[in-house]
Amino acid sequence: MTDRPTPPARPALVTRLTERFGLRAPIVSAPMAMAAGGRLAAAVSRAGGLGFIGGGYGDAAWIEAQMAEAGNVAVGCGLITWALERREAEAPGLFEWVLARSPAGVFLSFGDPAPFAARARAAGVPVFVQVQSLCGAREALAAGADVIVAQGTEAGGHGATRGTMSLVPEVVDAVGDRAIVLAAGGIADGRGLAAALMLGADGVLVGTRFWAAEEALVAPGFQAAAVAADGDRTLRSSLPDIARGLDWPAPYTIRTLRNGWTGQWEGVPGGPASDAARAAYASAVAEGDAERAPAIAGEAVGLIHAVEPAEAIVARMAEEAREALARW
Repeated sequence: MTDRPTPPARPALVTRLTERFGLRAPIVSAPMAMAAGGRLAAAVSRAGGLGFIGGGYGDAAWIEAQMAEAGNVAVGCGLITWALERREAEAPGLFEWVLARSPAGVFLSFGDPAPFAARARAAGVPVFVQVQSLCGAREALAAGADVIVAQGTEAGGHGATRGTMSLVPEVVDAVGDRAIVLAAGGIADGRGLAAALMLGADGVLVGTRFWAAEEALVAPGFQAAAVAADGDRTLRSSLPDIARGLDWPAPYTIRTLRNGWTGQWEGVPGGPASDAARAAYASAVAEGDAERAPAIAGEAVGLIHAVEPAEAIVARMAEEAREALARW
């Protein structure tokens, strides 16, 4: 009887990201406002990635509850920078409160990171900064970011206009070895992870795929609409922000699915700004009605075929990436 040949070892996905944060896979879940709670963030971290709670506009009670939900698992916390600036001007203390809880990182998006990055670094908390341009990457580097996330327009939620494929290597070249770089936008499976690594990134930030995870704080109706959709059915607009009364600064718009509601309001001067329109939108969101309010999802929605546990998503992405890289 002859010995069976030893199967080749699976190539390890070891990057600066995994080494710095002790991860088994170079996958970070996006801090999606009000969707990425403590349960999702903890599930991603337990699976070998790094999970973030989406602190969004700075609801301290919500953030505290979600941090408690995560328990003793190492997770980070993300905040919308322009909203944090306004909150700190009115009632300072939230950012220090977050830092005092020793998160695995703070994630700053959509605004000047410099004032907050300095405070985080002084507290010994790693700083993640999401950017949508090369100029933004240089500013993040100057602010002392430990991790720079190059977000392409394909991403769900808020973003700008640069495409992931060209933005990521441009940021990698500009940053060099002075910061870890993650790719974001349109990445929902192992092929996207492998592509990001080939572009020079140290890992990926994943939003929409985890938005459709079992642990996400997303209504089943919205998740079902995403599973049934493809990437052609998304659009960028400011309509949901108008309906929510959120004064988002230029150049940021939000990517959602197209539906009856977006069709109704596209091209209407002023958009859904009336009290009645805003009340109807809020009611639809509360009910999870994916026809009267749009699901917030990116172009990678067409790669999602089921709502699954976060652990399964991390494991499959890592294995698919190994297989893709091994083929080449």
